[in-house]
Amino acid sequence: MTCTEPGCTGTIEDGYCTVCGTAPSAAATVVSEAQSAPTHCAEPGCGGAISDGYCEVCGTAPSPHTVAAGPSGVSQPTSRASSITGVTSGGTRSSIRTGRSGSSGATRGRLGAGMVQVPPVEPIDPAAAVMADPVVPESQRYCGKCDRPVGRSRGDVPGRSEGFCGHCRTRFSFTPKLVRGQVVGGQYEVLGALAHGGLGWIYLALDHKVNGRPVVLKGLLNTGDADAMRAAVAERRFLAQVDHPNIVRIYNFAEDIGPDGEPVGYIVMEYVGGTSLKQLLRKRRDADGVWLPPAQAIAYILEALPALGYLHSRGLAYCDFKPDNVMQTEEQLKLIDLGAVIAMNDEHSAIYGTPGYQAPEIAETGPTVASEVYTVGRTLAVLLLKVPHENGRLGPLPGPDTEPVLAANPSLCRFLLRATHIDPMERFSGAEEMSDQLTGVLREVLAAEDGRARPGLSTRFGPPRAVFGVGDTLPDDPLKIVAALPVPLVDPNDTGAPLLATLGAGTAAELERELTAGLRAVVTGKEESAEIPLRLIRAALESGDAADALRRIEDADPALGGDWRLSWFGAQAALLQRDWPAAAAEFDALYTALPGEPAPKLALAVTAELLARNGSLPDPEPALRNATSYYEAVWRTDHSYTSAAFGLARLRRSAHDRDGAVAVLDQVDPASAVYTEAGVAAVDTLLSVERQGELTEHLLRDAGSRIEKLGLDSKRRAAQARLRVLDAALYWLRLGRVPTDHAPLLGVTLDLQGVRTGLERCYRDLAHETDDMWERIALVEQANSVRPRTTL
Repeated sequence: MTCTEPGCTGTIEDGYCTVCGTAPSAAATVVSEAQSAPTHCAEPGCGGAISDGYCEVCGTAPSPHTVAAGPSGVSQPTSRASSITGVTSGGTRSSIRTGRSGSSGATRGRLGAGMVQVPPVEPIDPAAAVMADPVVPESQRYCGKCDRPVGRSRGDVPGRSEGFCGHCRTRFSFTPKLVRGQVVGGQYEVLGALAHGGLGWIYLALDHKVNGRPVVLKGLLNTGDADAMRAAVAERRFLAQVDHPNIVRIYNFAEDIGPDGEPVGYIVMEYVGGTSLKQLLRKRRDADGVWLPPAQAIAYILEALPALGYLHSRGLAYCDFKPDNVMQTEEQLKLIDLGAVIAMNDEHSAIYGTPGYQAPEIAETGPTVASEVYTVGRTLAVLLLKVPHENGRLGPLPGPDTEPVLAANPSLCRFLLRATHIDPMERFSGAEEMSDQLTGVLREVLAAEDGRARPGLSTRFGPPRAVFGVGDTLPDDPLKIVAALPVPLVDPNDTGAPLLATLGAGTAAELERELTAGLRAVVTGKEESAEIPLRLIRAALESGDAADALRRIEDADPALGGDWRLSWFGAQAALLQRDWPAAAAEFDALYTALPGEPAPKLALAVTAELLARNGSLPDPEPALRNATSYYEAVWRTDHSYTSAAFGLARLRRSAHDRDGAVAVLDQVDPASAVYTEAGVAAVDTLLSVERQGELTEHLLRDAGSRIEKLGLDSKRRAAQARLRVLDAALYWLRLGRVPTDHAPLLGVTLDLQGVRTGLERCYRDLAHETDDMWERIALVEQANSVRPRTTL
């Protein structure tokens, strides 16, 4: 196979080009199962054993062997690693289980899901990135074996960059092994050092066999550190496995003879001429004294999460995710250091990470998906907030009482709380779920910033099924609220999904009878359906049988314990029983578990309103304020949740904010089924004045104009709406007010005779439209009482 790199004439051997080191576009040669694999390394001078396809000593793959084309990940240093060895546990789940099966794909998305304009970073000239004085600061010099400080100054005598640890006598060296002009492997001309880190020096070099392209060489910082040596070998192994656009690419492996005459290996990687998130944050702090805007910080995390999910899907843990190790170049992000990557089932290797970012339980559990989630949450917090330091490392996260950005973005606050929860079981289930929820949080953050709705399809819930609270009051029956709330989406991979798709609505007992014949076909012997018991619970709720729903939830708990849908349905059962505190607590827990979903916030809003209005709270005002904020967050982000618009308008009106209530109702889409109801409610809100001076001619004409624009088709509804405006006009005229504009109001003159004539017509129209005899008589009497006096 001939190399396809421009300007390169090499051939592919062992999965890599013999000249430029680049892997072919497809995966390299696959070894058949019948082919025997060598057991000892054939590299000259290496007698290591082959384990998992690689030499345990030098990390080289035997020939022949499958070698994946690999991006790699080191271009910036990590902070001093803490060597911790522990037993590895598998992936974790939260106590309210919210995870879904599947893993993130390897496709790159735009920064911030295409919703955020992140300032691009201009590429950095490789020559300008070289360090003028490649020295490891004394404060970062530690023994690789016992972790004690080494190479420190004593009085006026500067610390040594090479020597032996005074505690354990392990050799240390912090000097670069390559100098400018030196050629590695007969191919890579060194331009200088770029950076230093916990696992190695990073050099810039030119590849003379591929058009002089800039590359990065990563070597080992401290060859006396056995754990670091093993980590370097492991990194070489991992880099040959991964291939993701958000991870730096690997080109080749090269060797050079060190000062002691021994060969030194170097990883040849893609040069990423960008800026790390740590540098971006520091630049903003130095210039403006503030942290990154929430939307920009979230956009960075969303771009990095697919790369982490990609590693997790291959059983690998990144371990050292932090702003230092994420680089932006133009409009793309890359993970630039895979030196701490470890297999999640590795129970023996040292675990490298940074205190303050590392999960607290990692010494006991080893690297897990939950520990990875923790590092992502801490990194997002560092980009957003002033996280205090304790004993030289990051301390606990501040709360909304001290951080305005968290107070202004409660969903973002809850996201951070769950991601960095002390209990691994309470964190997000993985990178994919984090991305889903953080995208929802981003929509909410952006909508709060500019007032423009950012609707998006949920991966958890369907759309709202109906609108509750139309007008100015909540329904007396909570069943109407339950029937309007969104329902969880059915997992199409569930064994019971095809059967449920054939069923209609009905009570739980009716559905159960229909399912009886099909249940044997659903239970396959491999996996029992989770959707069938959930559908029966939902049917019990929709028929108003809270007790049956709770019984079914209890029966399903052994198999589905912790499933978030049980909590969702349990909260609705509490609503039906009018147990407002229990429902509020359940919905609040769901909001924390799914901070990017609007459905739990809507449910929590209406529950808080019910609790304030119908509960026994000594002070209902805090509950009303919470309900208002939840309604506002939902409506501001997604205008398909019209129940939130009516709820927000209702609470604003009760708080004497008529203008704010009308503004919300005016935002209801004309295509909505309740657009007319929103318009009528806006008119009613305009006219709900409490003092005589608030009722003005301008207000009356605004209300009349709104009714005319609605174009009500129903004669009864049109008469009711006109009646509300003309009744207010009659009250205004009786106060002795005189109109300044002689234009008609709803087709009648704005004087006592014209308004009375219009009111009489409204009452008679209503009487004509009603079927109730006594109501008709009452309406005719009202028409007679309001009609103007006439002279025959």
